[in-house]
Amino acid sequence: MIEGRRSEIIALVRQHGELSVTELSGLLGVSEVTVRSDLSALAQAGHVRRTRGRVSLPLDLRREAPLETSMREFAAAKRRIGQAAAALVRSGDTVFLDVGSTTSEVARALSPSLQDVTVVTNGLNIALLLERLPGVRVIVTGGTLRPLQHSLVSPYALDVLRHIHADRLFLGCNGVHAASGVTNANHEEAEVKRLMAEQAREVVVVADHRKLGVVSRAFITPLDRVSTLITDRAATSPPPDVLAAVQDVRVV
Repeated sequence: MIEGRRSEIIALVRQHGELSVTELSGLLGVSEVTVRSDLSALAQAGHVRRTRGRVSLPLDLRREAPLETSMREFAAAKRRIGQAAAALVRSGDTVFLDVGSTTSEVARALSPSLQDVTVVTNGLNIALLLERLPGVRVIVTGGTLRPLQHSLVSPYALDVLRHIHADRLFLGCNGVHAASGVTNANHEEAEVKRLMAEQAREVVVVADHRKLGVVSRAFITPLDRVSTLITDRAATSPPPDVLAAVQDVRVV
């Protein structure tokens, strides 16, 4: 339990950039005494840096985490989210499947019984996951490879997307906020996500509870453009307005 909580602290600090003891206490639902004890152990091990009552990642750990690392964080919750999202896909659909650890679980959960489905993705790993499905046609956007996320960005990625209209987009992100909308940590990826959202009839955001109430660097789309938000059971702790701002919220 202690190790799990400390792993969550590292994930939260990576997500937010910097947090106070009070903020961590609220996000984790534990006392500030417990948080301080965890932070002392994490700082001693070199996993976090503490300055003036706040905590951040050490300078050499602030780089973007590889996709494989993200996949291991809250893996069970992401798997449930992916299964719920995949159940929305029907034979005959055309869908955008965005890059990311949670959207990868959507790809993994798609039914082999689907027929005449077209999936357009900017994720190389997602394209490979879909090879097993005989009834799914896969279109890869092309573009410049971002190796950490196995994602494709401009130039060229946008050129493909402008010619496609999808029934729905399954969108990954780094933040979902009532006022600031859906946001992402990387500006190049956000540009691709933003066009996908414009070209899709419905936008389905797949995001675990850590993303709710968070604002990241690059804007993708406002919440009133989001048809459905699929999140995990720990989503009772974020600000209620995040959940109230979306038409359809599914907690799995």
